[in-house]
Amino acid sequence: MELFHVLNRGVDQRSIVADDQDRIRFVHDLFEFNDIKPAGSTYYSFQYLDLRSPDIGEIGDKQKRQNIVEIHGWCLMDNHYHLLLSEKIEGGITLFIRKLNIGYAKYFNERYKRTGTLFQGRTKKKHIDNDAYFLHILNYIHLNPLDYLKESNSWREKQIRNHRQALSHLKDYRWSSYIDYCGTKNFPSIITTDLFQNIFRNYKKEIKSYLREIDTSEIQSMLLE
Repeated sequence: MELFHVLNRGVDQRSIVADDQDRIRFVHDLFEFNDIKPAGSTYYSFQYLDLRSPDIGEIGDKQKRQNIVEIHGWCLMDNHYHLLLSEKIEGGITLFIRKLNIGYAKYFNERYKRTGTLFQGRTKKKHIDNDAYFLHILNYIHLNPLDYLKESNSWREKQIRNHRQALSHLKDYRWSSYIDYCGTKNFPSIITTDLFQNIFRNYKKEIKSYLREIDTSEIQSMLLE
């Protein structure tokens, strides 16, 4: 199995989500477009969707699906997203990203009565091809929401004033796979956690340790940001 770190941003650094309706739509699309079958309608109303529900998609639908990628980790930020993917079929990542970007952009443009490109050119993709990169990348992706916490937004430079506050912020941030890895069902329908859970037996302890010893120097040249 080959693992890839995938990232794309809003064009001109623009936001790709404006509220939780957009965020839940993006999460739904991670499920909806991860199927060999062509996507259905590109526009859904999420007016009545319960954001507390961990399930995306119906159980019956899941049984009929043929995934084209495995999503091992993800994080949605205001103006970009991170994904950790491996392929289930040849060319699966290219197909999935094309369906995701086009499908979500159509929804976004319809909702906000806009036209034109939403994402910034070709999606970046980096092969996870060494141990250092592999051991850092899931944690790195999960720490991205600290950019929104004033006391910890310099976490890449090891400047975290309050580690307990930082961990609390990550636990409250729904739009990543962090909560699922910590053992609380958030959006378990879209991810596969086995690969990293076999490495990080207790992810809560792992992330605490990582916060205190952050060192991305070994992988700085490999990061997509």
